[in-house]
Amino acid sequence: MPKVVKIGICRENGNEIVSLDEVLVVKGQGLTGDRHLKIENDIKNQITLIEIENIIFFNKLSNTSIEPLKFRRNIVTKDIKLNDLVGKEFVIGKVKVKGHALCKPCKHLQDNLKQKNILKDMIFKGGLRCEILNSEKIYINDEIVI
Repeated sequence: MPKVVKIGICRENGNEIVSLDEVLVVKGQGLTGDRHLKIENDIKNQITLIEIENIIFFNKLSNTSIEPLKFRRNIVTKDIKLNDLVGKEFVIGKVKVKGHALCKPCKHLQDNLKQKNILKDMIFKGGLRCEILNSEKIYINDEIVI
């Protein structure tokens, strides 16, 4: 069953991602306490997800052990193919979201992680940008239902 395995927010640009057991997400805005939270937020900037399987893949490929939240996404998922959810609505716990675009790995992430090949190795594995369709909390171990 697909589920949430990690939750993270970053309070200020450039800061580390803070690990949480739960987070309140606000319709059309983002995650409470996160630097990207804003009224009438862009639909691609409200919440980001990444698959733990892709993080494991990168760590094996690069012989590293980079922690999942270091990949700078809000929600780390397990047992779900996020790429298949572009343009689709789905539910994380009690929160309805809509996938809008794949997250592309960026030079900032590559420099931050001190990894030369992350742009190439994580192409199409960087996660999913979503719109938040209702306000509610997301918890660790919440089920994800398509």
